Amino acid sequence: MPTRREFLSVAPAVFRGTAPARPNFVLFLTDDHGYHDLGCQGARELKTPNLDALAASGARFVNWYSNAPVCAPARAALLTGRYPIRAGVPQNGPALPPSERTIAALLKPHGYSTALIGKWHLGAGPDTAPNARGFDYFFGFHSGCIDFYSHRYYWGEPKVVNYHDLWRNRTEVFEDGRYMTELITREALGFIEQNRAAPFFLYVAYNAPHYPMHAPARYVARFPDLDPERRMYAAMLAAVDDSVGEILGLLERLGLRENTLVFFGSDNGATAEPRAGLNQQPARGGSNHPFRGWKFSLFDGGMHVPAILSWPGRIPGGQVIRETASHMDLLPTIVAAAGAQIPSDRTVDGRDVLPVASRGARSPHEALYWSSGGQLAVRRGRWKLVKDGFVADGTPEGRKPLAGEDALFLSDLEEDPGETRNLRRRHPALVDELLTQAERWLEEVKRN
Repeated sequence: MPTRREFLSVAPAVFRGTAPARPNFVLFLTDDHGYHDLGCQGARELKTPNLDALAASGARFVNWYSNAPVCAPARAALLTGRYPIRAGVPQNGPALPPSERTIAALLKPHGYSTALIGKWHLGAGPDTAPNARGFDYFFGFHSGCIDFYSHRYYWGEPKVVNYHDLWRNRTEVFEDGRYMTELITREALGFIEQNRAAPFFLYVAYNAPHYPMHAPARYVARFPDLDPERRMYAAMLAAVDDSVGEILGLLERLGLRENTLVFFGSDNGATAEPRAGLNQQPARGGSNHPFRGWKFSLFDGGMHVPAILSWPGRIPGGQVIRETASHMDLLPTIVAAAGAQIPSDRTVDGRDVLPVASRGARSPHEALYWSSGGQLAVRRGRWKLVKDGFVADGTPEGRKPLAGEDALFLSDLEEDPGETRNLRRRHPALVDELLTQAERWLEEVKRN
């Protein structure tokens, strides 16, 4: 029989509903969210107390990368554990092939309830929509972005008529006038309540702070001293932060937080696209400081993103981790924690990074690679090589590859995280080695 003290130590969890032996997983993903733009990342003019507390509760990775500098490929890598080219989504546009297996699909046979709330951007057909890809429940939109209040998509080519894009599972639903961030949070809270007694995988994909730049007035009012662009961006992130706080608070009240692995990150860096700015000028609401480049660029500003892993009792709090990791590591990390199996019939490029967060292990990656928009890049340790890189600063010139000497750009990221000094002539043998390595990788992933 337990002693009275032992009984009292577990009684609150018992009466609230003991968490299952298998852990729950909650993945938060923001959209076009700059590396600098959390309080814990140094953005003192923003207000993100809930995300800052999440970082303090676990591990903040300061060398975490998206596997692409643009939305859909980044999401494909996150869900499949594979480089975007290998997963069949090298750029925005293609749907995730039906042959690809998502985290949700791998967990379902192990008794997990699965849900995607928010942005999908990986297909809308009968065999590519979320409910066909392992998700029991879907509430959100299929396209790359929607209006936050009408939930319509209106950024297509002139031949594409704007359309409404909000769905519950496979049924179109209408919530006109409701702010999308708050709808996503409402649905996430409902899913947790309904699945509190069984293990669950919940992917919460906020579309903020992606354009259009919309936020309720009460959030805008929190930032009276910021310029209009930064103010709206800050308001959108504040709404996300409040929402994350609500979801984490529910996990606490239900006694589930100790047994829930939580990830927070962004799909890529902040954008400079004029359609996210004012008066057709390049957007400057978000910040990728201290990195060079913006969304679409293979300089670090395009895909070096904020990232937090928190799992009380398994991941020590207050950590700042400098080992390299990436979105594609989430699948093997989650699958291992759930006691499931990584598919043996395909190459999974990601690696389990829980040992990095829980016991100080080294990065499982010798190198990370990217290919996007004609650019090619590799990071190996402190060294980063970019071939035909561009900065994507919102101007026409910004989408042109660097020419001359800078067409091959070698940086020492420990000494120069902003990739401002090209060291290719100081280390020609290293440039040749990294370029050969990257080109071999590109040929290999193209063969799938």
